[in-house]
Amino acid sequence: MSATRPEPTRSISQSSGSIVRLFGLDPASYRHHRLHEPDRSYVETDCYTDIWIELLHARGNEPLAAMGVTMGVDFEGDQWTFFKPLPDELELLYGIDVHEMQPYRPLPLQLVEQISAGRTLMIEVDAWYLPDVHGTSYRSEHVKTTIGVEMIDAAAERIYYFHSTGLHELSGDDYRGVFRLGGDLPPELLPPYVELVRFDAGSALAGDELREAAHSLLRRHLAARPARNPFLAFGAQLELQLPRLLEGDLADFHAYAFTTVRMLGAAFELGAAHTSWLLGERGQPAADALDRIVEGSKALSFKLARQRPFDPSALIDELATNWDEAMTRLVALVG
Repeated sequence: MSATRPEPTRSISQSSGSIVRLFGLDPASYRHHRLHEPDRSYVETDCYTDIWIELLHARGNEPLAAMGVTMGVDFEGDQWTFFKPLPDELELLYGIDVHEMQPYRPLPLQLVEQISAGRTLMIEVDAWYLPDVHGTSYRSEHVKTTIGVEMIDAAAERIYYFHSTGLHELSGDDYRGVFRLGGDLPPELLPPYVELVRFDAGSALAGDELREAAHSLLRRHLAARPARNPFLAFGAQLELQLPRLLEGDLADFHAYAFTTVRMLGAAFELGAAHTSWLLGERGQPAADALDRIVEGSKALSFKLARQRPFDPSALIDELATNWDEAMTRLVALVG
């Protein structure tokens, strides 16, 4: 029997004057998904996937079902795959359609219209204006990131937004900065990338149906996994880059670490959680192998951060061995 779409905590698109809400949530009482608990090695994954984890969780869906995509990550020559839930899988699992839209007028106007219709927008913004990254990018560094909007009060210039590990609030100058309102903007400034998220593309799956669909998707991702152990290519590239990293400044290290050891660690930690959720005790040996990759990524990151000469070959070999074991076990279980 098909599962019906889970209802949000309150009815979609509540409005009060100039305020429109998607799920009627409050940042002060919002409880994030367990994938963002502080005891995890990588509490944050990547900005886009983190939003989907919380947006699905807020809607009443299980985001772990969509994390089989991490099994296909590869070393792309100078970075690891920027993994994210795929649009066709979001539609299959949760009845959600996501596609690019044209920001042809002020974004607050489009947000009011779309949230009023029970939809929301995913918007590429400058982290300079996001208070939840206080201590890193907020008011200190211009960094591209993405937010998903839960509530907008256009009159008061205030929004609630999904970003990083939860639901947050911004207003005032941050609101105007995020939406590029006021001031003299250079004519060559391009509009941000915006996606429309619709929740009416079908029924969300739940229970056994959700697991069966996730099982099929995991089989597909395993079939499309890298043909060659990706850690072999990563090790070869790291050997070439290591002298530059050891002689460079801290900014060079952080840029490299974010796209390599951190990205692979976050991906395989989600992969381990997906395996445990989907396969239970049968999948635990594979999940353990994936968790060992996570630990290896942390160890490699610490060694790189010290900026002292070292031989990474033993760590790379261990990472490669654990990847082989995890993939072999999963293929045997999933087919």
